[in-house]
Amino acid sequence: MGISNMFSLDGKVALVTGAAYGIGFAIAEAYAKAGAKIAFNCRTQEHMDKAIADYKAKGIEARGYICDVTDEEQVQKMVADIEKELGTVDILVNNAGIIKRIPMTEMKVEEFRQVVDIDLNAPFIVAKAVLPGMIKKNHGKIINICSMMSELGRETVSAYAAAKGGLKMLTKNIASEYGEHNIQCNGIGPGYIATPQTAPLREKQADGSRHPFDQFIISKTPQARWGTPEDLMGPAIFLASDASDFVNGHILYVDGGILAYIGKQP
Repeated sequence: MGISNMFSLDGKVALVTGAAYGIGFAIAEAYAKAGAKIAFNCRTQEHMDKAIADYKAKGIEARGYICDVTDEEQVQKMVADIEKELGTVDILVNNAGIIKRIPMTEMKVEEFRQVVDIDLNAPFIVAKAVLPGMIKKNHGKIINICSMMSELGRETVSAYAAAKGGLKMLTKNIASEYGEHNIQCNGIGPGYIATPQTAPLREKQADGSRHPFDQFIISKTPQARWGTPEDLMGPAIFLASDASDFVNGHILYVDGGILAYIGKQP
């Protein structure tokens, strides 16, 4: 097998959840350019219409499905529809997620549960739905979008950190349980990525200075910048391709070096 063929996704069926914009959209775009057939979900028709238009603008033919990934019945139907229309899912990227930045003592239990439901329970539900097809095929790639909060804590993100820490261990357990079926389950842990979700943290202040959190991230990142969705394209292709067939249960942190860096002395 040639080196370029090792990274080809030609003919593969990739399901990327929450791929209407941001990280998920960039990963789906990368997979399409590598030859994969793309399926994604949205919870509303409004978001679906916008996403389909964005994919078409990029020259990508993507198949969208209205589905709430926290609803097992809806997920099972979506996966069955994908199998009928595109084929068995070869690659799953559990990307759909939310964050609520609320101090723990002020967070409602319902809010905590909502974050855990979307960021941890949904990846379990979707992985459970695609695993039988992968087992039958004796091949599959599951990629969970983890976070630096899979390793670190920070103020106001108790629910998110709990969910992403759990997702790291779910990743390891899927690898442990289904590796014998030639299924690799790995995670990508993005650093701070410039997306609509993080836009409020990068807004300029009234005096033209950086947002305090923006300053903090730049100071903690050896590369002295936020990441971009495009920074995740290569790692995502690697973990979805034959090049990673003996990589299993690993979390690949794409963080510009934050986790390796203690920071400059004041």
